[in-house]
Amino acid sequence: MINAREQQHDGEALTPTVAIIGAGPAGLMAAECLAKQGVLVTVFDAMPSAGRKLLQAGRGGLNLTHSEAYDQFVSRYGDQSDVVNTWLHTLDANGLRQWASELGIETFIGSSGRVYPTSMQAAPLLRAWLTRLRGLGVQFAMRHRWQGWSAQGELRFLDQHHTPARDVSLTPNATVLALGGASWARLGSNGLWAELLSQRGVALAPFKPSNGGFNVGWSSVFAQKFAGQPIKNVALSFTDHAGKAWHKLGEAMITQHGLEGSAIYALSAPLRESLLALNKHQDSNLNSNSSSSSSQPGLVNASLPLWLDLMPDKSPAQLQAQLLKPRGKQSLSSFLKRAGLNPVQIGLLREVLTSHQLNDMPTVARTLKALPLPILSPRPMDEAISTAGGVLLSELTEHLMLKHCPGVFCTGEMLDWEVPTGGYLLTAVLASAQVAAQGVLEHLN
Repeated sequence: MINAREQQHDGEALTPTVAIIGAGPAGLMAAECLAKQGVLVTVFDAMPSAGRKLLQAGRGGLNLTHSEAYDQFVSRYGDQSDVVNTWLHTLDANGLRQWASELGIETFIGSSGRVYPTSMQAAPLLRAWLTRLRGLGVQFAMRHRWQGWSAQGELRFLDQHHTPARDVSLTPNATVLALGGASWARLGSNGLWAELLSQRGVALAPFKPSNGGFNVGWSSVFAQKFAGQPIKNVALSFTDHAGKAWHKLGEAMITQHGLEGSAIYALSAPLRESLLALNKHQDSNLNSNSSSSSSQPGLVNASLPLWLDLMPDKSPAQLQAQLLKPRGKQSLSSFLKRAGLNPVQIGLLREVLTSHQLNDMPTVARTLKALPLPILSPRPMDEAISTAGGVLLSELTEHLMLKHCPGVFCTGEMLDWEVPTGGYLLTAVLASAQVAAQGVLEHLN
């Protein structure tokens, strides 16, 4: 099909050999792999330009991948490690760095082991990538919103370049769906495709927020004073609904509503699932007691205690020694600052301790090593970096073709898997796109 710019002047569109729906990283990588093999490819997307979520991800420095050992890398994918491992055989972290280098984008390994472009930006990589794709003959049909299939099995699009918008139908030899998850809808990743696949008999897992923040319920004073402030060098721990202990050392960020940041994202899946289990148990108890006069409709959802070690580099004994020094005429805040506490740590102590407890230094020392915060609920899914849920992997062949829809392949965040931030998400998205492209080539042959 002719690209969006040409289409404004010409009439009928040419049918590509392969239609790729979604101009994010997965769709672009699938297009590259196919075009290199001489396949006529058109990438369709509802947005005006490609790679919008990639650009958003790069605003704070584009984390391409991670440099840790392969076995440890694969383990990050949890229950889906075995499946993702097969994807990574086509493109692993080293292969991704080589791919970026061939685009003219050199990379470096940060102190955390994460890999970034030397420019720390996504825009140069995206520009170089799109230039390569156009040079390979890939065409783009932007502002084409996918509407599913016609009764005759044709792909249906709403071409929004025209006023009024017009319907476009075509029948490619194969289709790659690379429509993303269900977060950041304003960037095109809205999950509305799930209903279209469900109508075709494809089984899906419900979408859930992944790599997102959680509501805590700060006091208004604390939220107003500290929202946007980091909690640096903090150790987070909690016990999930199955009794498993989780720990993560890193950094968190205070928000108006609760907590987010890399350490929280690393625990987001078990935190989310534990909250779901707790609330399901609470709902069950409410239903069983619904006839009792003591039942309380509208009871607040169950909370999950998250424990913060605000000074993981100091032992309880060392903190006790610091805090039991003579205070003299110093105010409590001045004394705590002189003892090595920063304003955020002092603010957190004030959130959980009474005035009497704050003046009891053994209690303060114990709380600094285990400060309890009630995690109430995940933040809305559209705020999350990524989502869990989507097309069940059991619905797909090893080459990611839908068993119910021959010739239709799914890739990237559309699939039911999740992983913490750290470059793991983008690596597996791009690797899955290469797997799908190989499947398309086999299907065409």
